[in-house]
Amino acid sequence: MEWSREEAVDRVEQLVDTVETEQMPVPVREVWVVGDLALGLDPVERLDVYLTKDILLTDSPDREAAFADSHGVRGVGRTVRAEWAEQHHKYLRAGSSGYAAPERCLAAHLLDGDEPAHLEVCNASFEDNVTQRLEGAIARESYEALLDPRGVCLWQEGQRSPEAFGKLRAGEYVFPTLPEALGMLGLDESRAREAAAAVERFRERQQGTSVRGDVV
Repeated sequence: MEWSREEAVDRVEQLVDTVETEQMPVPVREVWVVGDLALGLDPVERLDVYLTKDILLTDSPDREAAFADSHGVRGVGRTVRAEWAEQHHKYLRAGSSGYAAPERCLAAHLLDGDEPAHLEVCNASFEDNVTQRLEGAIARESYEALLDPRGVCLWQEGQRSPEAFGKLRAGEYVFPTLPEALGMLGLDESRAREAAAAVERFRERQQGTSVRGDVV
């Protein structure tokens, strides 16, 4: 499956509509797109979306035991909203620890089936996480988990950007190549090429719907 650029923008607009009008498992502050759609490609082989969320420390911990008994998932009312879980229990997802995983819950709520889409979820803003992930990748000398810095912000703190949606539809954004973009962040030329190749290889291996959660 792949989208035309127009279809991909429609799909992202639908996603933003959902964030705006429906309660999410955790508060969402930003919605960005990166990858094919941000680069103006047509068709779009894979949709890459970045969400900035708030960390939910305490909501309704008294409901945690009830959900652990009824759904086998701990942490409801602590890591995800209890009210959301009650209304959208079909989207409730746990991590390997058995606790409700906000990023997996968001992906279940926002993405359809196994559509070719990747969701990145973090408590940090897109720009901050680009820097954090780059620093971590340099320290580990492993670049697959880098964030492509060429992103477009569509929604922030409750405000949608009609201009951004218009430019996406027209394919008007002009970005450098990925090695050039990484070079602007401080990587030397050879390392930037190596990092970009690692990111592309990782992306090519992804199938269907995927999600990654990150805490900075």
